[in-house]
Amino acid sequence: MAGVNVKTFNTANFESDVLKSEQVVLVDFWAPWCSPCRMVAPVIDELGDEYLGKIVIGKVNVDENGPISSQYGVMSIPTLAIFKGGKMVDKITGFRGKADLVKMLDSHI
Repeated sequence: MAGVNVKTFNTANFESDVLKSEQVVLVDFWAPWCSPCRMVAPVIDELGDEYLGKIVIGKVNVDENGPISSQYGVMSIPTLAIFKGGKMVDKITGFRGKADLVKMLDSHI
C-alpha cells in the first residue's frame, strides 16, 4: 500500500505519470511478499511527504505489472529507480536506508 503522498503506478498510468512527468519521479518496484520491500515502505512514505512538490514518488507492484518491470530490467526487488525526462537515469537495488535515498534524490533535483 502506498502512503498519502505516494502514487500507485501501473500499466495504465506509467507512461503519463512517470515517463511524461515534468518532475523527477522516484519509482519503487516492489511486491507484497518481499520482506525488504516492506522494510523500505515506511521510508518511501516519509520521502513522499518530505519531497512533496519537488519529486513525484510512486510504487509499481511487480506481480501485477510485470511488463513495466521487464522493460526496465528489474530483476530483484526492491529496486528504486529515478526517471527524468522520460528515461531511467539512476537505480539502486535492495534495501537502503533513508540517508542513501535522500542522497540519490537530492542529486537529481
